[in-house]
This record gives sequence, C-alpha cells and structure tokens, in this order.
Amino acid sequence: MTKPPRTTTRQPAPAPQRALRARSVSELLPDVGRASFRKFGFVQHSIVSRWAEIVGERYARISVPESIKFPQGKREQGVLSLIVSGAFAPTMQHVAPEIMDRVNRFFGYPAVARLAIRHGQVKPPEKPLPPPSLKPLSEAMGDSLRGIADPELKAVLEALAAGVAASDEKPKIGRID
Repeated sequence: MTKPPRTTTRQPAPAPQRALRARSVSELLPDVGRASFRKFGFVQHSIVSRWAEIVGERYARISVPESIKFPQGKREQGVLSLIVSGAFAPTMQHVAPEIMDRVNRFFGYPAVARLAIRHGQVKPPEKPLPPPSLKPLSEAMGDSLRGIADPELKAVLEALAAGVAASDEKPKIGRID
C-alpha cells in the first residue's frame, strides 16, 4: 500500500521584518544592556538604575545591588546580593525586611526572599549639576529673541543666553591657523 502524494506544498517561512531605518542609540541600549545584566543575575536592569528610588537615598548611599539569583526554573523567591560599604552591614541586616518589601513592591511579585550582604566599596551617587543662575536677560537679548516664532527654539536660545550671561568669564576666542 502506498500513500497518495501530498496535495499541499510547504510554504516558505516568512522573512523577518527589518527596520530599514537608522535606529537611535537609546533604542539599542536596552537590548545590549539586557544581555549583560542577565549574565550577572539581573532579570530587570532597572533595579540597578533605579536603586535610589526603590530603597531611598539613605540606603542607596551605602549599598548597591550586585545580583539576584533565583531557584532553578523559577523567577521568584530569589536571593538579592548587595554590596554594602564598611560598618553599615549591621544596619542593612536590621532593615533587610523593609528592603525586601520595597524590592518586591517594585517588581510587583515576591521576587526576593532573602538578602545576601557582602562588604565592598560603594561609589557615591553622582550629584546633579546645580541649575544656572536665573538672571534676567538683557533688554537687547530679549528684543532679539522676540522675533522667533518656534517656542521650543526660543526656549533653547533663552537658556543658552542665560548660561552665557551667568558665566563671569569672557568667552575665549582661539586663533585658527
């Protein structure tokens, strides 16, 4: 007994859609960062970048997350490893339940069940630059910007003019040979 020949033919797999456009770096970085963060135990990289928001400035100054290790095949009840500076480890042990609660609230499910604390150096978070002084623009500068119709361009030029006016030094003009 022989089988009758197939009447349908196999369809070729559809080609992947390609974005035939230039992509900005901000679009590419989450993909690049995701692979490296997963390698070091972070399923969601935002826990590192938003650590100060999660635990507060006080604890962010003395600790930094190192990794989250989950039981095999699960994505909950993990161990969050923290690097803590100097003599603050006992303090972090006392507030461990609060930190676990905040991290779990951030994830939205019980992702962390334990904290593992390790001594190490913690870099202080970078302080944002103070805003430039808000001196009013000179009358001549304000008159020259009045004719600009685009509000966004006008705001940028006003900020630039305010920054130049706020600097005490005269601009240095170099010689081009």
